[in-house]
Amino acid sequence: MITSPITSPITADYVHGVAELEPNDRGLRLHRLPAWVRQQFPDPQLMAMEGQPSGARLVFRTDATTVELVSHPTRVAYRGADRVRGAFDVYVDGNLASRDVLDGGDAMVVDLTTGATSFEPGPSHKTTVSLPDGTHVVEVWLPHNEALDLVELRSDAALEEVTTSAPRWLHHGSSISHGSNATDPSEIWPAVAARIAGVELRNLGLGGSALVDSFLARVLRDTEADVISVKLGINVVNLDAMRLRAFVPAMHGFLDTIREGHPGTPLLLVSPIFCGIHEATPGPGTIDPTTFGTDQVKFMVTGDPAEVAQGKLTLEVIRRELRSLFERRADDANLHYLEGTELYGPTDAVELPLPDALHPGPEAHRVIGERFARLVFGEGGAFQEFGGRG
Repeated sequence: MITSPITSPITADYVHGVAELEPNDRGLRLHRLPAWVRQQFPDPQLMAMEGQPSGARLVFRTDATTVELVSHPTRVAYRGADRVRGAFDVYVDGNLASRDVLDGGDAMVVDLTTGATSFEPGPSHKTTVSLPDGTHVVEVWLPHNEALDLVELRSDAALEEVTTSAPRWLHHGSSISHGSNATDPSEIWPAVAARIAGVELRNLGLGGSALVDSFLARVLRDTEADVISVKLGINVVNLDAMRLRAFVPAMHGFLDTIREGHPGTPLLLVSPIFCGIHEATPGPGTIDPTTFGTDQVKFMVTGDPAEVAQGKLTLEVIRRELRSLFERRADDANLHYLEGTELYGPTDAVELPLPDALHPGPEAHRVIGERFARLVFGEGGAFQEFGGRG
């Protein structure tokens, strides 16, 4: 308890890795996508995902010994299927100092067997950060898997913003990049890679929403970045969203749009990691109903491999076409390609199987992040010029 608290206005200077802070009745709602996207295409899945601050951090410098952050989380819960609650990871001077798991907040509860939903309100959450004497830089990684309102930030000494000269890494991908199945916000694979490489992460991993959307390409085009990566394919397959004829031109258009704002920025195209159920079988994917009420809900695929001949997509087809697309754009010297199976491949699927048959578990997230840092930001990598400069 702080006896004489100093309340600091929460501004964009403190919050890294988001597009906007939207005032509401409680405080500030975090958004990873700008208002024009939310107005143009208010898809419920996209809106739920962009409101979860995956990769975002609250960063400040202070002489305080106690800092308190009051927040109000909102989560989606599935009746009969436990989900790990979000958490705050607190780093002090670059080292993990504490981890605070959320409680309370509001929940939208979905019954997977009937599809019925119900709203369950709850109280706000308080995170207390205890610091040793002296001046410290505090970086609080915000929950990657729950929407969040920032209500109040108070301390027993003043806070000040922290500016950084670290290279800015802008990344877009699916729920795997969003952090599904990771348990902690600084342990999702993009966060692992960013911390190793010493870069400033802006994560646009959006669960179920990496669909080669033109508005996402415009967001990437208009966002400041020193390096950009896009990891696309799994959602196109598991949502059965496109056929081959539409996918390849859409990918060219997606990259062309990014290049309008970043003509010479190093741009890395990453194909999907290994996922056994979708390797040779097209979507759509769905939840396996036999796993409802068990310790682990799993996904299954409902497509027919014979339909590949008619243009349906599998991960094998996606990788083949992305390699071909990269080769056809050989005139772009700053475009690079990474096979996703170098991050997580068939051997990894045996040693670190996907718990739900679709998303990596916590240890696999760490492995993917470490490999990305080495293969991309390390010596010989597409972004080697920018690694290790944070």
